[in-house]
Amino acid sequence: KKSEVSGVMAKADIKPKSIHHAKTWSNDVENLYRFQQAGYRDEVEYKQVKQVDMVECWPETGFVKKLQRRDNTFYYYDKQRECEDKDVHKVKVYVY
Repeated sequence: KKSEVSGVMAKADIKPKSIHHAKTWSNDVENLYRFQQAGYRDEVEYKQVKQVDMVECWPETGFVKKLQRRDNTFYYYDKQRECEDKDVHKVKVYVY
């Protein structure tokens, strides 16, 4: 399943309504983990800050492949899951 972020949402300055911490691992939690490691809330904020329409993902898994941090260095991610069970509760899930 693709993320719910439409191109239209990424253009406006969207702020989350609420936030909670992930309880169990999922593909969405994995991608949020990757965005948060790179210094962003989620895909919405990344697209706003970096002014991009697409985030590079692995075709096999749909996980984020590469992110550019605010200081313009890049984070590269594996095809496999990187968010371990012990880190799942640290992932913030934003509700719009």
